[in-house]
Amino acid sequence: MEKKILDFFSGIGKSLGSGKLNLGSLLQKAGVTDAINRTKAQVHAQAQAQTHTQTYTFQSLPKTVAELQALPEAAMNDVYAVAALSVLALMRFEESRADAVEMLNFLKGPDDMSPTELQQISDRFMDGKFYKVRSFFEGATPANNYSPAQPFRIQVSSNPYSFENEGWATLYMHSGGADNPRPIRLRMKPSTGQWFMVEIQYLGDIRIPAAEDKWR
Repeated sequence: MEKKILDFFSGIGKSLGSGKLNLGSLLQKAGVTDAINRTKAQVHAQAQAQTHTQTYTFQSLPKTVAELQALPEAAMNDVYAVAALSVLALMRFEESRADAVEMLNFLKGPDDMSPTELQQISDRFMDGKFYKVRSFFEGATPANNYSPAQPFRIQVSSNPYSFENEGWATLYMHSGGADNPRPIRLRMKPSTGQWFMVEIQYLGDIRIPAAEDKWR
């Protein structure tokens, strides 16, 4: 072992003397490159292990805040479930904005939806784009005009950074019209251990339904 170390440093001295020092070759000889590659592989493996997806199944969609509160998921102690419930609340927006707002306020916990937040949601639904919400149910795709399979199923995922800040979470909703999951931010109330919705960020544009595609 001592001879290998001596040989290594002897090689560095010769390279310096000849002006032919190659940093990449040097690192490789020292085993640094292999160590970096192993670390990268470990980080990737840890990231995969920390990625988690929950699926929630609903036999029907709530029409009032009382019906939403009656669901087992409304205990608000499962952060993934709270994210899923936000989709159910938004599904009511098309037929009854008032009912939808009551449900969203419940999911917000200590806060209510602000006028700005409600306007942003309304803007996302302009021109009848309520299919955006339907896209978060399993089986809803552009090809079937975002018609969900029944019973209704919603997938919610986390990644290694979802819980980076204590008491806060950024989870991701899976849409049949988007290539990547869309985020929603939530916050825990320490005194109760319950999670509440903070910001819906998943209502960006998605692929249009087949019935609206002029180029089909």
